[in-house]
Amino acid sequence: MSVERLRTLYRQASGQRLDAPPPVASPMPALPSLNTLLRRTQRLEGSARPGKRGAGRLPGQTVVDGLQLIQSSHPQPACGRLQFDHAELGQVDATRLLAIDTETTGLAGGSGTRAFLIGAADWHSGSLRVRQLLLTSLAAEGALLDAFAGWLAQRPILLSYNGKCFDVPLLRTRMRLYRRDPRCLDLPHVDLLYGVRRRYRQRWENCRLATAERELLDLARANDLPGSEAPAAFRRWLRDGESEGISRAAEHNAQDLVSLMQLAVRLGGERATPW
Repeated sequence: MSVERLRTLYRQASGQRLDAPPPVASPMPALPSLNTLLRRTQRLEGSARPGKRGAGRLPGQTVVDGLQLIQSSHPQPACGRLQFDHAELGQVDATRLLAIDTETTGLAGGSGTRAFLIGAADWHSGSLRVRQLLLTSLAAEGALLDAFAGWLAQRPILLSYNGKCFDVPLLRTRMRLYRRDPRCLDLPHVDLLYGVRRRYRQRWENCRLATAERELLDLARANDLPGSEAPAAFRRWLRDGESEGISRAAEHNAQDLVSLMQLAVRLGGERATPW
């Protein structure tokens, strides 16, 4: 069957007049040039970069591009020596403790999980000092790890809540990936979770930090961002430049650190039952 015959049959089926000329296809619109596409992409990337839209609303001060340092001080003097059931520690000087806590991009760990916030608390100049490193650009993760390693240079005694199983292994992994020496984390470590479990697991519904705060410190948080929501808050910052979520994550982290020090005093003080 000829091409002309096929055209005739098509016009009959579509109701067109047989003597009408075949429709002429409209010309294809011209595609934008490569340079035009690159300019459009650069404009979009510039408008969506969180450091440009949200940096003014972030807590703390900028250390380098993409990294904020948040500092606060709390009038809580050191309490002398603390007693922990730890073979190589025994009694420790409370001023040697460095409480650490992280907020991460995921809760499962693994090489794909980053710490976007590292907090540390210690007794300094007669009060409790809280320092936090907040990552606002993934490109600054190396600077975050270097700054945290500098805090460990005085060889403190680490204090954490489940830090032996989560925070420290995660930080070791990130340091190895960035070719930093993870041996800076090879420090004496008091993990309060283990002592709390030994003492209270038969009496409490669970041994989460919030439960220990409520039972031992008579503390109930209000308007607190749960740690489980911190990864989503960081993703919103990277995607939309929304700083409220990571600011609340920093507040949550700071309270964790203050509570860690208070629990250490409560559990390891002279009047406390030995671990």
